[in-house]
This record gives sequence, C-alpha cells and structure tokens, in this order.
Amino acid sequence: MHHRPATVLSLSELRDWLLQHHSDTVDTDRLPAIRSELEQLGASTVPGAVVELGCYQGAMALWMRAVLDATGQRDRHVHVYDSFQGLPERGQKDPELFAVGYLRAEPEQVLALHDRWGRTPPTIHPGWFADTLPSQLPETIAFAYLDGDYYDSIHTCLSACVPRMAPGGTLIVDDYADLEANPKAWNGLPGVKAACEDYFDAPSPLEVISGAGDLAFGRYTAPAAGGGR
Repeated sequence: MHHRPATVLSLSELRDWLLQHHSDTVDTDRLPAIRSELEQLGASTVPGAVVELGCYQGAMALWMRAVLDATGQRDRHVHVYDSFQGLPERGQKDPELFAVGYLRAEPEQVLALHDRWGRTPPTIHPGWFADTLPSQLPETIAFAYLDGDYYDSIHTCLSACVPRMAPGGTLIVDDYADLEANPKAWNGLPGVKAACEDYFDAPSPLEVISGAGDLAFGRYTAPAAGGGR
C-alpha cells in the first residue's frame, strides 16, 4: 500500500484528504472560508496568535497551520482548546441533538495528525473552556475560530476572546445561523447565535459568511485602535 508523504505538496492535496477523512468537522465551505480569513490576515499587519476553541481531532487546526505556512505566517502560533471529554451537558437554549461526551477526542490525535503531514503542532490546552481560557489564552489574538456548539460554551469563548482581539483581528463563530441573512444556513444549534446576541447585546455585530451549501458562519472584526468596542 502506498504511504502518503509526510509533507504537504499543496493545500489542495491536504484539502482533499481532510474532506475524505474528516468530513465530520470540515467541509467544502468551511475550508475555503477559513483559508480566506487567514490569507487576509497574512496580507495585514495584525499581530497576535491564532486560536481554535473546540478542536476535536485537529483537522481544522492542521488546515489553519498549513494555510499560515503557505502565506508567510510560519511564526504565527496556533493554540487549541478542547475539553477532550466531548460535549458537556446541554443548556436550556440548546437542542436535544447530541449526547453528553459526543465528539470526544484525545490530544494525541491532534499531535498525530500534524505529525502525519510534517506540520508544527499547536499548543494544546486540555480542559473545559471556563477553566482554561481565562488564564491560558494568548494576550493578543489575531484570529479566533469558535466551535463550541452550545450557548454556555460560546458565551464563555466570546467573553474570553473578544477583549484580547488585536485591532483589525477577526473571530469566526461556527454554527452561527442567521436565517434572515442566509436562509440556507444550518440552524441545528440555535444556542450559538443566542449567545452572540446576549454577549454583544442584540443585534449582534457579526457579519454572516455564506457558502455554496448550508454554511453557518458569523464573523466579528475587532475595531481599529481607538475605535472602541
């Protein structure tokens, strides 16, 4: 059996492999949307690290590392945060969709995935968001990807990340479904949008990012220096 090369020959090769082997967490809309964000980041002077909150087995973290490397941002570090115990108990604003412990992974899976493709692994922060984020987030964040699924998780992530965003930095909230702006968006986790509205005080300042399918992405851009929050 032919063994895959340890190094990525191209982003398209990695994209195709991720879509084949990690389609439970990445898809043909998410990958290019995140790539576009990081390419824009590379063309800017925004300082800071890249963070992912809810990384599962590390597929999106690997994709972000590869895009950063391909756009001259090898020195921009990636931090990932996950309970590594799966999803917590749902809250009152979350649907009965997933069982407790669903999407459980191990830090070793994140490391192995990066090693397979010869990529620098992220700094891994195991634990519940409420326990790790207050003290373990980088002081300055250039890009944040929030994939927490539930109301409490997303609210905790926003509370920790937004004050640390570099001016001009961006934050993407996965599963943010604004059906008025994008009727095609998947609305299976309505607690995500509710958390954003409560944190920012409705209406939410998040801009909707649409894809060819049912992508549900919201983007927050941190105000320029002196612009206030």
